[in-house]
This record gives sequence, C-alpha cells and structure tokens, in this order.
Amino acid sequence: MPHFVIDCSREVLDLHDEETVIACVLAAAQDSGLFALDDIKVRVNPYATYTVGGKREAFLHVFASIMQGRSIAQRAGLSRRIVTGLATLFPRVRNIAVNVAEFEQATYCNRAML
Repeated sequence: MPHFVIDCSREVLDLHDEETVIACVLAAAQDSGLFALDDIKVRVNPYATYTVGGKREAFLHVFASIMQGRSIAQRAGLSRRIVTGLATLFPRVRNIAVNVAEFEQATYCNRAML
C-alpha cells in the first residue's frame, strides 16, 4: 500500500511511455511525504475504447487507495501534487483527475501479514 492505478487513453502513451507516467506518479507520491518509497505501488491501464463526455478525448485518471488516517488536507495535497505532475508531463491533455480513497487498516491483509 498505497496503490495508484492510472487509467488512461492509449494515445497518451504515444506522448510518454508507461514507465515515464509511472515515474511521474511515483515521484508525486514520494514527494508528498506520506509514504515510504518501498510501499508505493503504481500501475497503468491503457484503454483503446472509451468516451469522455460523449467524445473521444485523451484522459488520465488516477485512482489512489491509501490506508486510512491521513487528513483531508493531506489527501487533497496528494491529489493536487499528482495532477500537477501529470499536467506538466501532458500539457495538452485536458482531462486529468485523481481521486483518493481510504481503506480500513482493520480489514486490510496482505501475504506478509499471514
């Protein structure tokens, strides 16, 4: 944890490859000071078929899932940091967004916890 899943239109990857996009989100997450680098997970889901507002427009949307316990200001700052980084990388892509969802520590489990 945390997990950052980047949904994007396939054509944005013609501008920058997946590794560059991942590095951008990873840097923003790390620079937030909220997470240890070894804990951050980032992945990309490119889509060839999609619509944005009834049109075919390039997009990036980051779904962040983080452990509960951060303030609203910290979560909002994380969102802004990621959008700022992606907007710098993709200045012509108008549809860039992030949402941060918290999950409960009490119900979280991974293999290392078994």
